[in-house]
Amino acid sequence: MSWAGLLIALAGALGYALGAALQQYEAVAEGASLKLVRRPRWWIGGIIGFTGACLHAVALSLAPLVIVQPISVATLVFAVPLAALMYGRRPYKGEIFGSIAVAVGLLWLMLLVPAHNVTPRLSSGAAIAFIAVIGVIVLVTQLAAGRVHGPGRALLMAVAAGAVTASVSTFVRVVGGGMQGDWGRLLHWFTLAVPVLLVAAVVLLQRSYAVGYFGIAYAGVQVIDPVTSVLAGAILLGEPLPTSPDTAIPALLAAALTIGGTITLGRLAPDHSKPVSVDSIPAPHPLTAVSDPS
Repeated sequence: MSWAGLLIALAGALGYALGAALQQYEAVAEGASLKLVRRPRWWIGGIIGFTGACLHAVALSLAPLVIVQPISVATLVFAVPLAALMYGRRPYKGEIFGSIAVAVGLLWLMLLVPAHNVTPRLSSGAAIAFIAVIGVIVLVTQLAAGRVHGPGRALLMAVAAGAVTASVSTFVRVVGGGMQGDWGRLLHWFTLAVPVLLVAAVVLLQRSYAVGYFGIAYAGVQVIDPVTSVLAGAILLGEPLPTSPDTAIPALLAAALTIGGTITLGRLAPDHSKPVSVDSIPAPHPLTAVSDPS
């Protein structure tokens, strides 16, 4: 085992978590709008998060996936307490237990996926169909999010962000894994699709953060991204899925743990960067007021 790879992966996980917490704090304050680009802390969060992602990539070159991936999944356990500290409070017990449940459940599911050595190949037609499916998911979730409020709205937007992030991972896998030392293969529209999809994912993620339920928003992306990536790898790239009967019960238990943790996070109150003023609290209705017994 490479201790250097493990330490770099840990630093990357902490960086990604801190960057997400900083950006969510600003998104709640300003909303998911262009005003965010005038907030230095939002940029700092983005830079820290990007650095964390780069460190994760470096760690993968130094240590096995089975060592690095668990640390990457653990970003949820780091991110939620960091977000709580941003608001000057201690993490709720529900945040801690929910984050651990989602992280353990998701890691368990990922470990059930068999290892593969398939060179990724994707036709243009299949790629366009894949983008169309992701587009439908984004459209449906955004329309549904417009009809709900609170944690449901945050989760639906996180589902959209996670699906688009998974499409980025899929195209990166196809481009990077298909190069095989030939840099000329980068001259393909797949390469151009990566930054476009990445920008869309960032916008959707900020909209999810702006609702105020960081735990469920972050957990939603952390769950949907790898699950969608695994499905895309199996359907489009011919990568294997766990099909052994021995993995059925563990997969169900892991899924139940992940879902339970997500529900726990969704039941928490939202965070707000600005205190609620007394003037904004509605006065009680006269019929519901309690008269003075004296």
